[in-house]
Amino acid sequence: MSGSSSTPRPPDANEHDLFADHEGGDDVPAGDMLAARQVCLNLLNVVLGQKQSLDSALERDDDFRTLPSRDRAFARMLVATTLRRLGQIDDLIAKAENNPTPKNITLKNILRMGVAQIMFMDVPDHAAVDTSVRLADAAEMDRQKGFVNGLLRTMTRSGREWMSKQDEARLNTPEWLLKTWIEDYELRGAANIAKANLAEAPLDITIKNEADRNYWQSNFKATQIGAGTLRVPSGGAVHEREGFDDGMWWVQDASAAIAASLFGDVKDQTVLDLCAAPGGKTMQLAARGAHVIAVDRSAQRMKRLRQNLERVRLGDRVETMIADAATLKPKEPPRFILLDAPCTATGTIRRNPDVPHLKQPEDMERLTFVQANILEAAYNMLAPGGTLIYCTCSLQKVEGEYQILRLFEAHQDAYKVPITADEVGGLDEAVTENGDLRILPCHQAALGGMDGFFIARITKIA
Repeated sequence: MSGSSSTPRPPDANEHDLFADHEGGDDVPAGDMLAARQVCLNLLNVVLGQKQSLDSALERDDDFRTLPSRDRAFARMLVATTLRRLGQIDDLIAKAENNPTPKNITLKNILRMGVAQIMFMDVPDHAAVDTSVRLADAAEMDRQKGFVNGLLRTMTRSGREWMSKQDEARLNTPEWLLKTWIEDYELRGAANIAKANLAEAPLDITIKNEADRNYWQSNFKATQIGAGTLRVPSGGAVHEREGFDDGMWWVQDASAAIAASLFGDVKDQTVLDLCAAPGGKTMQLAARGAHVIAVDRSAQRMKRLRQNLERVRLGDRVETMIADAATLKPKEPPRFILLDAPCTATGTIRRNPDVPHLKQPEDMERLTFVQANILEAAYNMLAPGGTLIYCTCSLQKVEGEYQILRLFEAHQDAYKVPITADEVGGLDEAVTENGDLRILPCHQAALGGMDGFFIARITKIA
């Protein structure tokens, strides 16, 4: 979904949680921090055991919020690393154990966290082993403490050799998803996507006032990417950076920021933003001078959108509406419609490493039905000569390109307005022969990659 969230967001979102400590690199010092590891264990139990999104788990975890900033950053990094490398981690555990690991989810996650620290983080082996044993002790697993100790010590001796022989892209990608990407992008393309997903996503921001761009770019030592996004060196809590509380910018991936820019000049125009929460694109449009009607069916997500608008002081340009976009009946046919449709969010795996472990093929099937209904409704309400921008943060073509093909088959008066490279910051590799934008995580690799995204621009012949 679109926008930047001011509280933890669900996995179908595509931008950073603005109030979270941004994940740093793997060099956050571990120290003892047993409390941080206990929080991480609880989060993994919720995500992998109860199949809840990581951001939802974070939102509900009081212990996480009360951790010191340094420990909170470590806990986020550890849980994200464990989820991102889960396939490799489970494969390594299988090699190290003499007997199958017990089904107990807590014990499995203690082992996974231990392996994550030993193999993928800058944590001393002895600290990873010792704290894992202490976690087992705290969980009243007296009989399993020796097992945890033995397996992780085996990992310190042999794990790196085993890891050198692993196919990391295949192991960390669900088979059904990898097959879908192979069908859409062939084997090499799918492999490039899977490998790119193993990297942490950069921190991107959108500037509220274009006149201030040079100041913030210099202040943050940022790089410009895409259609005006600033890519900021990561580190530290996002909400503690200069300008955040004053609403001078918001966090929004470079890919997600492109869609709203493709209307051109929207000053004093009315734009209907469907499925708008948590509001990154709404804020972009309002900052460009548009009057925005932001629609979302979720009251909770709309609350977040309003909180974001309040922080950036753009609420006077936005009318919010809690409604189902598929059944919306506007008073007048809108000339500008932005539809960031609900999707599997597989383009955001770098920043949402829980997505591969929560999504299933049936989710894709259900969401493609939802997308088709909302897209049909959006096109039907579009004024003749108006512009409809459809986008998703999914990598599957069934949620992007094929939805547009279906729309064109059903409507003879639908016409593609091709997107050009100069409109999107020179992203030549992402512009398709059909004039759509298909961004892959491996695009702009030298600058840190981008979220996977699909964007199409459509008009209705007058």
